[in-house]
Amino acid sequence: MYGHADDRDWLMRAHGDIDQWAAVMDVDADDRPIDWNWVRTLDFVHGVGVATPYDCDAGATSDVHDLLRRDLMIRDRLEAILTCCDRVFMTDYDRLIPSYRLPRALAYVNRRLNDEINLLRDRGVAEGLWTVTSEHRERVTVPVLHAAEGAPAVDDIQDRTAELVNGRAERRKRAREQRGAGDQVPVAAGLEEAAGGTTGASGTAAASPIGSDWRDVYLPGRGLDTVMGVDIETTGTDPLRDYIIDVGFEYMNMVTPRPQDAPAGMAYVEPSYQAGDAYGQARLGFGVTRANAWHGNETIRNLTGIDVKMRSSSQWHLFDEWPEAQRGLLMRLEQQPFVAHNANFEHRFFLHNVEGYAESYRSGHIVIIDTMPMSRRWDEGAAPSEAHPYGDNSLEAYAKRQGALSEDSSERHLGLEDAHIMLVAMKHHLTALREAHRGPWGPDGVAGTGGKRAKGRRW
Repeated sequence: MYGHADDRDWLMRAHGDIDQWAAVMDVDADDRPIDWNWVRTLDFVHGVGVATPYDCDAGATSDVHDLLRRDLMIRDRLEAILTCCDRVFMTDYDRLIPSYRLPRALAYVNRRLNDEINLLRDRGVAEGLWTVTSEHRERVTVPVLHAAEGAPAVDDIQDRTAELVNGRAERRKRAREQRGAGDQVPVAAGLEEAAGGTTGASGTAAASPIGSDWRDVYLPGRGLDTVMGVDIETTGTDPLRDYIIDVGFEYMNMVTPRPQDAPAGMAYVEPSYQAGDAYGQARLGFGVTRANAWHGNETIRNLTGIDVKMRSSSQWHLFDEWPEAQRGLLMRLEQQPFVAHNANFEHRFFLHNVEGYAESYRSGHIVIIDTMPMSRRWDEGAAPSEAHPYGDNSLEAYAKRQGALSEDSSERHLGLEDAHIMLVAMKHHLTALREAHRGPWGPDGVAGTGGKRAKGRRW
């Protein structure tokens, strides 16, 4: 069984939500009809993979090639459904689907299925059937199997993630282009061209080397004050496959003074970091499944210092199995705007891990602000270059330009520490923009807190 006994109830309730989703969601991300009867056969409590723990051991008598092939097919079908759930849920204006519990459950079992897939690949390596390398293919990096000499071919057990993800992205791009073609109106000369540059949200050409894009909805407004900065560390970049292992958050006021009675005292691992205006700091660490720990993750260990091999014991709760931690985080996310750097990353992980987050976001109770578009739009130091066509807008680069991180320091890649330098950089940046009458105080700035909030349909 996956998870603890306390987790069975919500997984079984999620199974009961299938009919609601089947009534409004006909096709998956690859435009194929969804076989909801197949989804009904899935065992959310005990797992959806075809292998047992014994099957993952080198030397097992089972056919590792066939087990891997079947697991990959299940994962492809699950993820094609999951990829559509966010859009369907957020545009369900009639509220035919009251809960996001089913996608969370599907993501829950898909993570554990992905662990099983990794262990089956490891078994094939240990048995000398194939070797594995990583290759970057457009938007994703995938494991590539190479059959050993004299071993069976591996074409039918190659990872199809790149093919699927890149194909979906191209279809979305073509659809946008087709929609946009009907809206094109010829003009003699664009205003930006006549002015000799691109006008950004601040109303000045020099302040923004790029044009508007979807990230602009995450920009703050001129009335913003109290915020909670959040940063998470995960075992990878895919919320459908990877685990949250570290969460750090703290509060800061962008305008008013730090509350005198505000809690403090949480120490940063970097001694050079000073709390300053920050308060209410917290750090939460989480575990991984035994299978995930068994596989290991050198990339994350080298990046963050967190060794997942040491995080499968009983002292480490899994975040997606700890409802109290989820509720505590959600309560804080609802109380004021939360800030993240590349906030869509946190948003996607919260959707697929935090009970109630999707529902609260859809109802407009969560406001998200992103410091990455602040860097892109309002920081002249983020100049485009050959290495960074849109400027260097990493958290480390932004924090250094805004005086939140010394030039000889590096981003720590731990939740609390990264949340701290992000908020310090944001406050420095907003102070400078206010004095220069730019950014939120420029011609295109907005009143209030700004940020991204789901508004729903107004009848």
